Amino acid sequence: MLTQPISVSFDLGGNRQVTIGTGKLARQADGAVTVQQGDCIIMATVVANKDPKEGQDFFPLSVDYQEKFASAGRVPGSFFKREARLNDYEILTSRLIDRALRPLFPEDYLCDVQVLVSLVSSDAEIMPDSLACLAASAALAVSDIPIKEIISEVRIARVNGEFVVNPTRSQLATSDLEFLIAATEKNLMMVEGEAKECSEADLVKALELAHDAIRIQIKAQADLRSKVGIITKRDYKKPEQNEAIREKVYAFAKDRVYEISRKGSAKHERTDAYSALKDELIASLGEEATDLEKKLAKKYYEDLKWEVVRNMILEDRVRLDGRKLDEVRPLAMEVSPLPTPHGSALFTRGETQSLTTVTFGTKLDELLAETAAKSEYSKFFLHYNFPPFSTGEVKMMRGVGRREVGHGNLAMRSLKQMMPGSEYAYTVRVVSDILESNGSSSMATVCAGSLALMDAGVPVPKHVSGVAMGLITREDGKYAILTDILGDEDHLGDMDFKVTGTRDGICGVQMDIKVDGLSMAVMMEALEQARKGRLHILDAMYECMPAARPDVKPHAPRMIKLIIDKEFIGAVIGPGGKVIQEIQRETGATVNIEEVGNTGEVSIFSANKESLDKAVTWVRGITAVPQVGDVYEGPVKGIKEFGAFVEFMPGKQGLLHISEISWSRLETMDGLFKEGDMVKVKLVGVDPKTGKFKLSRKVLMPRPDNKQPREGQSENA
Repeated sequence: MLTQPISVSFDLGGNRQVTIGTGKLARQADGAVTVQQGDCIIMATVVANKDPKEGQDFFPLSVDYQEKFASAGRVPGSFFKREARLNDYEILTSRLIDRALRPLFPEDYLCDVQVLVSLVSSDAEIMPDSLACLAASAALAVSDIPIKEIISEVRIARVNGEFVVNPTRSQLATSDLEFLIAATEKNLMMVEGEAKECSEADLVKALELAHDAIRIQIKAQADLRSKVGIITKRDYKKPEQNEAIREKVYAFAKDRVYEISRKGSAKHERTDAYSALKDELIASLGEEATDLEKKLAKKYYEDLKWEVVRNMILEDRVRLDGRKLDEVRPLAMEVSPLPTPHGSALFTRGETQSLTTVTFGTKLDELLAETAAKSEYSKFFLHYNFPPFSTGEVKMMRGVGRREVGHGNLAMRSLKQMMPGSEYAYTVRVVSDILESNGSSSMATVCAGSLALMDAGVPVPKHVSGVAMGLITREDGKYAILTDILGDEDHLGDMDFKVTGTRDGICGVQMDIKVDGLSMAVMMEALEQARKGRLHILDAMYECMPAARPDVKPHAPRMIKLIIDKEFIGAVIGPGGKVIQEIQRETGATVNIEEVGNTGEVSIFSANKESLDKAVTWVRGITAVPQVGDVYEGPVKGIKEFGAFVEFMPGKQGLLHISEISWSRLETMDGLFKEGDMVKVKLVGVDPKTGKFKLSRKVLMPRPDNKQPREGQSENA
């Protein structure tokens, strides 16, 4: 156990120092570090069991990132006032760390590993998620848990045309490109992010600059490990192997696996054929085969499939379903398949299908996203559902998993690039239900979501499509880039990456790179092939839905946002909310008002156009400035012996003096009006001292002698 804390520091550039320390906190963990930049402090711990569980045949890694609300001096807003299940932001950060760490462990390492990363001190300007993977990797580096390499992760953004590594929150708010990138010293491993239609060349430049910054962080971790004195990693129990069984499997099944793979059949037909061959293989071992030998045979069979299919694609340039390497599966799509939702689309690509809906909501329907640093509301959000029947399976429905959160986030970030700005009044919810899945349902969600938004009448200027790509490489330098990968091709590839965008550029990227030494030349070739696949899908989408509907559907709720002067907010609300409640009660519309800077934003929402128009007229009347000389019509609100008070605009009354009612001289108000009568009047003046309004009715009538008063002459002359 360390008796003295140890730390190393490095500069991110621009005098931004980051310090990694160990030996002070959580000393009973196998590895524990803190990473500090400014007031932001992240603690990461890692613990691994010494031996794998009996019979375990997979690597059980769990990664959890959590933000402690005390880190920002806040109390959680939940009913129990304590941190509960991870929110979506924490889940997404956990996934980013997991995807970067998982390839570091030896393939035969099967012990349980738990990585816990916590934000314990928050800085208002520093983004903790860009330091979280650095902390997790450093905790592994100072432990004796076996890992192959050290990694790190940075965020890179383009702010005012300049690339910035780990930008502040303020800088990120004005960026047009943002990617989180993880890498070893030599190789990129993971990329995730979004952009406002950036080019493929911009993406590659961002990757190169991020990799340079990551190398600095890796060196700092290596220095820390050296100071701690970690030289060798612990030994571990390796899974049993049986070369004789392996040879039997390859001899029995290799040619037949190739035959099945080369046939170009559909997913279920191919799966059934593989399964039947596996049953024959196990039977061929004889009754004397032990359970362990049968288990090993199944594992070697899966290894054989991986090897045969990869070689088939590399040598024959043919894929499992018979397609060419750059061919997109057949496309089918339609809009408005569902009559009641505000917008809907059905998108099918091969054996992957998404049914997506769009729902409009009000300001009250915005999504609250709460983190330790801040709480903010979102007017656009997307939910992705992946039921088990989509892959022909039976599973328990236990709520949304991390995969669903991650896939939905990628689609949401991509479509968000085309959404209208804050002036758009609606809250928009998109829901993608995956009905079939055989490769990249997240990209089907992007395509279906874009179609559904246009079907709903959301003024998005362009379609966004997405395509999932694969890469298979071999040590002899041979490689194959695959467009629109199947589920099986995702499993066997060396890189799978999803690229979304418009005809003019990239909107979203998600990459997992498993191969060492991937050159930027191959990366550029893969991105160019992805661009062609994306454009092919976009052509079909524009043919289905050329542009957004000019208006929402007749049954969709309607919303108008009015910008008013700040001084009128109180008038619209009224004392104790009396006026705004009256507007809602009388019109049936929902009215929401909030102060934004020096203005007020009034959102009016109704499923009925007449109701909406009535509420809009009412609010505009309250906030309008009366103009002398304008003609109005309003109800009589009160009658006195000297005249009547008329509400010529909502909330504004003026005096219609008895002398201004008619050209004839009137002795009394008796019988002229009763309260509620509608009277057309003209605003003829405003008392400069009191601000009271003077109205006239007679000036709208023909004068008995047909003479009109000259300019500057009194109406009574």
